[in-house]
Amino acid sequence: MDIGYTAAQLRTAAVDAVRAPSLHNTQPWRLRLRDGGIEVLADPSRRLPATDPSGWGVRIACGAALFNLRIALAVAGIPARVRLRPDPAEPDLLARLVPDLPRRPTPTEQSLYAAMPRRFSNRQPFWPDPVPADARWRLGEAAHAEQCWLELLIGVSAVSAFGELARSAHRVLERDPAYRAERERWLRREPTPDGVPSSAGGPQGEPQDVLPTRAYGGRDRAPGRDFEPEPLVGVLGSVGNTAVDQVIAGQALQRLLLTATDAGLSVSMLSQPIEVPAAREQLRLSLGRFGTPQMVLRIGYGQPGRPTPRRGVDEVLDLPVAQT
Repeated sequence: MDIGYTAAQLRTAAVDAVRAPSLHNTQPWRLRLRDGGIEVLADPSRRLPATDPSGWGVRIACGAALFNLRIALAVAGIPARVRLRPDPAEPDLLARLVPDLPRRPTPTEQSLYAAMPRRFSNRQPFWPDPVPADARWRLGEAAHAEQCWLELLIGVSAVSAFGELARSAHRVLERDPAYRAERERWLRREPTPDGVPSSAGGPQGEPQDVLPTRAYGGRDRAPGRDFEPEPLVGVLGSVGNTAVDQVIAGQALQRLLLTATDAGLSVSMLSQPIEVPAAREQLRLSLGRFGTPQMVLRIGYGQPGRPTPRRGVDEVLDLPVAQT
């Protein structure tokens, strides 16, 4: 067994870790090499006080980055053993990875790794083609593999009921001037290494839409035209809602997103019903599931999504001075 990871190994794996999604593309993570272990830390300077006052979104994003790290290291033949929240005295330290026994990557790990550079959030309308049963099964298995659950809402009545809840949560959030101002600060009309480019925003929402959309500066639509009549909606949930549960859910989210990409599916995320506590509880009760909803996903077939910018790897790494 290796003594520890090297700076070169971290730097290589970090290229994949930073592909993870995050609220408003804030990229709220740091990666540190300490005593031969790779550590994933939340970056409090990139938390969204109005949108994410509890830090839930930061931990979900860091969990997604952690999953990418795990897969990248496994494909490199240097898989990791992971300990979550290893030091209670350092709450921003979310995970520590140390080398496990070397082995060949599994076919699943190779497929997930190959999907990383092709995974983009797609906020455009999806085609009417239904998601087949075998693809839906794969998505559920991806969530289960990371100790989470996925509930798919299929059919007009189930999606409409959820849509009403989601639109209500969206209206609650939009009434907060600080929330709107924060979103505007992360909307990018010029090239930058973070935030959401207006070109990636998707069409503007309309009152008749089944699901709400954030105002990221997308194109206007013809009045009265439907966005999607019957999208496939998935709710990803975890057993609990502690900080550790949220990091676990972030890993499950990324495995699910990469599995969807590998299956040729497009996905976008709707977190408004999660960001409003009353709506999240109402969603949990409506599903009749044990545990806590952590993310809502819109799933289907569509044109390839567009990449959003990423900061350079050196901006997120903390390396020992002698190894930089």
